[in-house]
Amino acid sequence: MQAILNFCEQTGFYQFFQGDNWKCAVMIVIACVLLFLGIVKKFEPLLLVPIAIGMLVTNLPGAEMYHEILFAGGHIHWDLFGGSPITAEFIAEMQSSGVSEAVLSSVAVGQTVSVGLIDVLYLGIKLGIYPCLIFMGVGAMTDFGPLIANPKSLLLGAAAQLGIFMTYVGCRLLGFTGPEAGSVGIIGGADGPTAIFVTAMLAPALLGPIAVSAYSYMALVPVIQPPIMKALTTEKERQIVMKPLREVSKKEKIIFPVVVTIFVALLVPSAAPLIACLMLGNLFKECGVTERLSKTVQNELMNIVTIFLGVSVGATATGATFLSPKTLMIMGMGIVAFGFGTAGGVLLAKFMNLFLKEKINPLIGSAGVSAVPMAARVSQKVGQEANPGNFLLMHAMGPNVAGVIGSAIAAGVMISLFG
Repeated sequence: MQAILNFCEQTGFYQFFQGDNWKCAVMIVIACVLLFLGIVKKFEPLLLVPIAIGMLVTNLPGAEMYHEILFAGGHIHWDLFGGSPITAEFIAEMQSSGVSEAVLSSVAVGQTVSVGLIDVLYLGIKLGIYPCLIFMGVGAMTDFGPLIANPKSLLLGAAAQLGIFMTYVGCRLLGFTGPEAGSVGIIGGADGPTAIFVTAMLAPALLGPIAVSAYSYMALVPVIQPPIMKALTTEKERQIVMKPLREVSKKEKIIFPVVVTIFVALLVPSAAPLIACLMLGNLFKECGVTERLSKTVQNELMNIVTIFLGVSVGATATGATFLSPKTLMIMGMGIVAFGFGTAGGVLLAKFMNLFLKEKINPLIGSAGVSAVPMAARVSQKVGQEANPGNFLLMHAMGPNVAGVIGSAIAAGVMISLFG
């Protein structure tokens, strides 16, 4: 009988009713909602499905697949990975570092941590590996030709980063620390890997809410952007037809990623890993002698890393850290970030038209938020609603690519300030 009772107490069903484990049940429901959005509604399924599964398994009591204590205080505690017991000094140090009681209460002095599967996978995020590899895949799948053909697009991409810095200011007013505010602000870049890269370095405790917010709003770009774009432009402006872009030579496409890597790495060294991987992927695509590498980066590598990244990020969304007032504020500021980013690009395009003979359709400025290529497609769609003969997609890809570069630079600035 005692053996049966011991078995029952070890089950997750029993543990649901112990302490704050009711929060785990809530997180499992949220994970199922994300699965519904990814599978049924097809909102970013390649990302939401693995994120939801990671969130699901990390909140199953007793599964022991992810241990927050291994990464407490924003650092990797390699000694705990090696099987060293937890000491009273370690717990005192974590308390002074601001680690939550919920995390510290899960361990005791003298206890050793049995490393789980997701603990190992999560190292790829903490060490900055997965986001950089994702950027390499993005570079290999993206044509930088529209940006090279129309360098003015760089300004529109830069203006769309307004959302990052306005959100940073808003978060500071709400009581977030500098590193936390910088991490939340990066949501405005509409670039999931960049948000994860920055948050893992500056505010790892917020990784789950920020990643879920960033990818959720990226999926909702076709819903969030059009009302803002229409509110800031007139019907006449949305009807502006732009001339076809000039053809970009192969030599230009090869030189461009090399020059950008050198310039950005010298300007913002903290952004070098992201920019270097983005441009390496693009160079694989354009140089003409690495076709096999380009295909591998676009397909096998991208798919594998997406799975590891999604599951690892989802696993950080434990009930103890996710269900808090900060999470609600992060979700709210995410909308603010996207709104200001969209507005910044559109308004700069309108301002530039005051001085340009060949007018820019302001709608392409909204593509500077860098959700490639979704934001460019939204510009095309809204433009065609005003003028069925208008084709803005390739023009919008210029600010779209510039936005990717801009968000990486903004990430480097935040890391330089607070890292």
